[in-house]
Parts: sequence; structure tokens; C-alpha cells
Amino acid sequence: MKVIVLGAGVIGVTSAYQLAKAGHEVTVVDRQEGAALETSFANAGEVSFGYCSPWAAPGIPVKALKWLLMQHAPLILRPKLDRAMLTWMLQMLRNCTAERYAINKSRMLRLADYSRTSLAEVRAETGIGYDERMQGTLQLFRTQQQLDASAKDVKALAADGVPYEVLDRDGCIRAEPALQHVREKIVGGLLTPNDETGDCFKFTNALAAKAAELGVRFAHGTNIKSLGKEGGRIVGVATDRGWLSADAVVVALGSYSPLLLKPLGIKLPVYPVKGYSLTIPITDASRAPESTVMDETYKIAITRLGDRIRVGGMAEISGYTNDLCSARRHTLEHSVTDLFPGGDLREASFWSGLRPMTPDGTPVIGPTNVAGLFLNTGHGTLGWTMSCGSARLISDLVSGRKPEIDAADLAIVRYS
Repeated sequence: MKVIVLGAGVIGVTSAYQLAKAGHEVTVVDRQEGAALETSFANAGEVSFGYCSPWAAPGIPVKALKWLLMQHAPLILRPKLDRAMLTWMLQMLRNCTAERYAINKSRMLRLADYSRTSLAEVRAETGIGYDERMQGTLQLFRTQQQLDASAKDVKALAADGVPYEVLDRDGCIRAEPALQHVREKIVGGLLTPNDETGDCFKFTNALAAKAAELGVRFAHGTNIKSLGKEGGRIVGVATDRGWLSADAVVVALGSYSPLLLKPLGIKLPVYPVKGYSLTIPITDASRAPESTVMDETYKIAITRLGDRIRVGGMAEISGYTNDLCSARRHTLEHSVTDLFPGGDLREASFWSGLRPMTPDGTPVIGPTNVAGLFLNTGHGTLGWTMSCGSARLISDLVSGRKPEIDAADLAIVRYS
């Protein structure tokens, strides 16, 4: 089949790679001049198969009100006269129940675990490198209240068979030796040892090169204008460089997916939630993390990427804006210097990206009510984590094969 993949981020490129392996003729279309130049460019770097939770959780509405008043807030809300924003926020609030949290987290863990094995297979068959490490994620708690509240996550991890360790202060220091310098600031942590780290930009570009060797064509610098439909079936894509015919189209445009789908009457509840990152050269390795440390207080991930520290996090609901706010930079600097003052902030690069968030935290993967049109989007903060598993799923679904894991509740039909 002739398949067009819209989007050259980590989701689009992994999808193209798997579709090409399945024998399809694949073209990737993206407005940027290369792969992974938007949300996949400088994300937090954590590949968190175990640290995988919906933002919509019991107690979040109350916490959100407190966060909005914090100096270094993990949540920033810039309200607008935007119906999509309001609708998405209300849908998210409806998912903040214990029952829905358990369902959504179980879905996410299922996909993340599948992605773990899928990433290992891609790594083995391609041999690509991307500053990868396999030393786990440490969710770091500064208060006893945070440690106690982690019980619901521990319960979900245990139910899905995901390895974990609840650590005291000394256990955290054994996992991340640099924390010995700030031991008085922590009370414990939750370690998910199967988690990994790596540079998403490096991975995506290396895999794009492998995909090209399999025959994938990359149409970079190409603006997508609309989807073409005839007789209830997708027939191609109109671009500013002409018409591209297709037997199937995979939409992997992240936060911009709903805008392209709207003219077809498809209501995709994905909204951009902006995240920020700093990339800092390491000057003192003894005061730098070994893997990923998730600072629970500020919801910030601090990750080792080779000779750099990547600090990423926060959730800013402000629409399709990608400006760089100095206050957000100060929050990232505060978190990393408070725990790991082993980098040169003067040489740090500051970045922001728009995460495509669904109100239930689970991505949207699968067919639509238009024949030949498939979705692989809405991964939120976990696109890098779930990319390889999502790509395997979408390749199977496009090819008419039964996926290796249950994918029915990942499709857009769950919002009907």
C-alpha cells in the first residue's frame, strides 16, 4: 500500500520505519526542514515505561489551585476565549476520579511496556546510538505526604506487573549518588528500574536515516493543506507542493492533529500543553544525575544525556503559543541547582515545545470513521516513551494485522 505519514517527530518517524518494514511504500510529510525539530527536539529525555501516569488524577483539581499560587509552579494557566481549551479542561476534570485514573493508567502502562520491548528490538536491529542509558527513573519525594501519596501509583504498578522499588533516603542516594550532597532535602523515592534515558532528537534522526534506507521518502519543508476524501475514504493529501495520493494516511501531527481533522468532522480531544527544557553542559559529574530524577515537588525531570543535563517539565496551558518565558527558565534552574548543581547554567540552552495532551492521558492510536485514515497522536509528555510501541500498533492496524496487545481502547472511538 501507498501510505503517507503526516509528521516527522518521533511518532511519525517510528511509524514510517515500522510501516516500511511491513512492506508499504511510505512518504513522510512535515513542514520543518528535518526530523524532530518541534516537540521531539529537546524534551526531557526520559523514557519512562514505569513512571507513566495520567495528569488527570484524584486530588489534582485541589493541587492545581495550589500550584497556580506557587512561585515555581508546575502548572501555569493562561486563560483565553478558546472553546477548545475550555472543553478539554472540563473533559480532563471528569477524568480526575479514582476509577478513571485506574483505567487510564492501566492503558498507559500496557502501551508503555509494549514500547519498552519494541524500543529494545529497534535498538538491536539498527544499532543506533542516542546517548542512551538503562538505569531507571527515580521519582524523588521531598515530603512524607508525597511519599504516602505514591501508594496509588505503587498499586497500579503492582497490578500491571511493572517492577518498582520504594526507597528511603539512603536508598535514593544509592540509586543517585550525587544526592548525598542534598540528603536533608529528600525523604524517599519510587524507583522504576526498567526505565531508560536518551536523546529523542538523536534517536529520531538516526532512525529516519534507517527508514530512508528501507525506501521511506521524506518530504521536508512541505506544508499540509488538507486531507482528500472521496466516497467515505481517504485518497490523499493536498500540500503546498502539490497533491499526494495514498491508500492510507497516518496523522502524527501532535498538537496540530485536531486542526487538520476538523474539516472532516472528526473531533479529536487533543490540546497543546507547553513544556520547557534546559540543556546544560556538565562541569562536575559528581554532582550530576546518573539517569532520570523526577522532582515531584515541581514535576520536573532532570536527566543525564551523555555530557549534558536535560531539565524538562511544567505544564503551561496557553494555546498554540511557543514563546519562551523567563519565569519558566527560573523554575527549571531552581530545581536542578537545588538537587544537582553540576552544570554550567551560563552555557544552557532554553527551549519550549507543545505536548499533544488528551484529557485522559492516553494517546489516540487507531482507525477513524473515514476508511484509510489512522491516528497516532496525543501522547502528551510520553511521546518518546511510547513511540516504538505506538508505531508497531499503527503498522499492524494499517496492514490489517491483529496487534500483539489490545488496542481497541486506544482508538478515538473511546470518546464517542
